[in-house]
Amino acid sequence: MDKPLGQMTEEELGKLFPITLSDPDPRWAGRYQIEKEKIRNALGPDCIISIEHIGSTAIPGLKAKPSIDILVQITEVTPDQHIIEQLQQAAYNFIPRPENPAPHMMFAKGYTKAGLKGQAFHIHVRYKGDWDEIYFRDYLIAHPEVAREYEELKIRLSMEFKNDREGYTEAKTDFVKMVSGNTKR
Repeated sequence: MDKPLGQMTEEELGKLFPITLSDPDPRWAGRYQIEKEKIRNALGPDCIISIEHIGSTAIPGLKAKPSIDILVQITEVTPDQHIIEQLQQAAYNFIPRPENPAPHMMFAKGYTKAGLKGQAFHIHVRYKGDWDEIYFRDYLIAHPEVAREYEELKIRLSMEFKNDREGYTEAKTDFVKMVSGNTKR
C-alpha cells in the first residue's frame, strides 16, 4: 500500500496491524525504562510531571498486545507544539485525535507501511490528573485473579475484533471502568 499511515482508514490499519496477543515478555519493563529516558531527554525535565508504564505490558505475567503504553503527564504551561516537535524528532509519529483535544495527545513508534518494526510504543500525553490507567494497572498487579479475568476477556476479544483495533479497545471499556471505579480512593 502506497498511502502514508496517517492517511489510512481504520479498516486499512486494522488489516495491517491486526490484534495479536503475545506471551508476557520480561524485556518489556527494561524497554520501557530505556524509552522513558528518551522521552525525558526529548521533552526536557521542566515540562514533565511524571512518566508511567501503563497498559498490559506493565502487568507481569499478562498476555498483551506487544506495544508498550506510556502515560506522560505534563505541566499545563508546556506548549503543545513543543511536545509534538520534540517527540517527532525522537522518531514518534503524532496521531491527531480531534475528538480528544490537547492535552490528550497520542504518539506512536514502531509502525511502518510494511507492519510492525521493532518494539512498538504508544505515548499518551496528558496534564496531571487522576487517570484510570494507573489505578487499573496497580489493581491488576495486586490482584492476579482479576488480571486473569482480564486476560481471558482480551483473548476472546482479540479473536472477535482481530482487524478492528477501535472495537477491541471499546469492548474492554466496561471491564476497565468497573475495575478502575472500584480501585479509586
